[in-house]
Amino acid sequence: MTARDAVFLPGRQALYERNRYSAAVRSNGFLFVSGQVGSLDDGSPQQGLKAQVRQAFDNLNAILAEAGCSFDDVVDVTIFMVDPASRAEETWSVLLNYWGDAPYPALTVVGVTWLYGYDFEIKVVAKLPTAG
Repeated sequence: MTARDAVFLPGRQALYERNRYSAAVRSNGFLFVSGQVGSLDDGSPQQGLKAQVRQAFDNLNAILAEAGCSFDDVVDVTIFMVDPASRAEETWSVLLNYWGDAPYPALTVVGVTWLYGYDFEIKVVAKLPTAG
């Protein structure tokens, strides 16, 4: 097997190494981004659901940018949410600020009972821009 083409953010690589995964991996023209939560630079959770969603998207967008992408390149989204029945509307009110215009990426939302101390997680697959 060849080495993975991993993407890390400067200053945050230690968080991923401690937990033994890559922030994202490039493969076959796509970028596979690990689930992003509303974590601060030290790995602690941002407080409050809306703040966590904003921070998760800020973290996601930073990884996409590091790989030369933006959210416009995202083709598939999976969202994990604690108690989506009572939190979906609050989450969507923030998410729409980041989502962009139609056509939208494919989306799966999964309700979970635990996210390691977080309330929201987003993972995506993005198409890498082709070299011109």
